Amino acid sequence: MIFYFSGTGNSLWVAKELAATYNDKLISISEELMIPNNNFTYNISSDEKIFFVFPVHSWGPAILVFRFLKKINLINYQKQSVFLICTCGDNCGYTTKIVERILDKKSILLTKGYSIQMPNNYVLMKGFSTDTKEIETQKLNNAPNSFKKIIEDIQDNKKTDLYTTGTHPFLKSFLVYPLFRKFAIKRNSFYAKNICTACGTCIDICPTKTIFWKDNKLKWNNTCIQCTACINRCPVEAIEYGKVSQGKGRYYHPDL
Repeated sequence: MIFYFSGTGNSLWVAKELAATYNDKLISISEELMIPNNNFTYNISSDEKIFFVFPVHSWGPAILVFRFLKKINLINYQKQSVFLICTCGDNCGYTTKIVERILDKKSILLTKGYSIQMPNNYVLMKGFSTDTKEIETQKLNNAPNSFKKIIEDIQDNKKTDLYTTGTHPFLKSFLVYPLFRKFAIKRNSFYAKNICTACGTCIDICPTKTIFWKDNKLKWNNTCIQCTACINRCPVEAIEYGKVSQGKGRYYHPDL
């Protein structure tokens, strides 16, 4: 069973590769969270592997993943293998430890965590931007080999370290990430420039239904989780985030 969340397609690519490898089904975390009165209960078989696939946001699990993990109930769980594969632009901090702590409260054991470096997509803060085309291409070309190593490690029960923690992980994951989760998602400075074609793409792909039309203009309410799907996947690059995103590149996975 593969639970996934993806804003700009990096984690979706990983999830689809997993589904093809294990002939398993994909479950969209964002779609599950939108179901009214969902009890988030999932039956698993005795030999089933459980995967959580998602992007790292500010050195922790993407907000919707954090919320989902706190709600999930696995029926017939008897210490089956539970893996996480996160995608990150550079490093992941202690994302595995955050997930481990949430699952531990549900008596679910995280078997192992992995990471795959993918092109950067965060353009909503000073000092953060997309990669150069050269680095973007290099990361995309390296991703299949990284995925192959993860599958080999899982199938052969190896102990290879295939997770990039980076420097100062405690500071990043246990100080910066909680601040991001508390403050960054409760405000936003999104707006659409006059070149907006009113195609509705941003409204359709927003995982929290944050974007809407009002007075013939696009508006964003305060439920944004900063997944960057709207700003990166706008077909005419009409969306900006205050002044901080101006002049920066845009990125989404080429398979989208």
